[in-house]
Amino acid sequence: MKSQETSHLRTWIEIDSRALHHNVETFLRLIPETTRFMAVIKSNAYGHGLMTVASLLADRQEIWFGVDSITEALRLRREKIKNPVFVLGHTLPSRMREARKHAVILTISSFEALEAIAKEKDRPEFHIKIDTGMHRQGFLPDQIFKLLKLLNLFKLVPGGVYTHFACAKDPRDREYTEGQIESFRRIIASFKKVGFGNLITHAAASGGTLLFPKSHFDMVRVGMGMYGYVPSAESRTTDYGLRIKLKPVLTWKTIISEAKEIPKDALVGYDGTERVAKKTKIAVLPIGYWHGYDRGLSSVGEVLIRGQRAKVIGRVSMDMTVADITGVPAVKVGDEVTLIGEDKRETIWADELSEKIGTTQYEFLTRINPLIRRIAV
Repeated sequence: MKSQETSHLRTWIEIDSRALHHNVETFLRLIPETTRFMAVIKSNAYGHGLMTVASLLADRQEIWFGVDSITEALRLRREKIKNPVFVLGHTLPSRMREARKHAVILTISSFEALEAIAKEKDRPEFHIKIDTGMHRQGFLPDQIFKLLKLLNLFKLVPGGVYTHFACAKDPRDREYTEGQIESFRRIIASFKKVGFGNLITHAAASGGTLLFPKSHFDMVRVGMGMYGYVPSAESRTTDYGLRIKLKPVLTWKTIISEAKEIPKDALVGYDGTERVAKKTKIAVLPIGYWHGYDRGLSSVGEVLIRGQRAKVIGRVSMDMTVADITGVPAVKVGDEVTLIGEDKRETIWADELSEKIGTTQYEFLTRINPLIRRIAV
């Protein structure tokens, strides 16, 4: 049933606080007590709501928050979040002063960024990003000698050094990740050899944390796992996977805005892509691809109504979707509809929906419209 808090909403997202804390505790049990935990809440907390998730974890001051940008970082500071905040993405030189003012830790991953931070009178804290094989952000191994010389020349002292794995979530390709780990170890040794001994080193995201204990170093950065999903099917189903139970955190709901019966052979939705084979009862749902319910779910998606699955028929429109409710008894306008989540014994989670449209739960969840209200429950 809709609560007083959601009674005026056409669609909303519920964030399960107990599931979130369960997942955090699950990961904390996998890492040494001395290893820090970064909760990755970038990109609107993977669609879960930046402030909703941060507020649920902020009382645990030992938890770091990983964000994409200085914009997300400053939002946390404006809302009085005092935990360490780490920017994983690129920061424009013009905004480095703000990072210093608000105690935000930056990523430095290029010589241009290094020169920019060196010009700052009051330099923000930063970590150096190393490219050990992802071939995206970071200094390459053959650039480390030059990097160390410039750090000394500019009198820059990084607070940490980190890297990112390309395929740690796929345990079938362990050799590549093992190679990245060894490359990172050698680079850490190079830093320590020239006097940078007090560094926070980190490499593992959810996949590395689960499958490569030797990659835990001084901190792990957990994103998708914290939200209740293993980073890949392989990490769940192969012998390499750990026996852990994660709980999905996000439930997405809407309502039935209209219900009616349409005749046999009626076409449904734009372009007439689906024709019903018999007299069919349909429900109109006031959500569409603008809200983040992917157009690829046209005629293949399912939703939950009164504990039963109801198939999406016709095109998913910008703001509306139609479901076949012929087999669902006693449906009426105003009934709750679960797009992601559970209803009685039935469940539909983001990994099921993403598989139907040929993408990942990462993309599906992060594309849920940030204007939809997130409610901690």
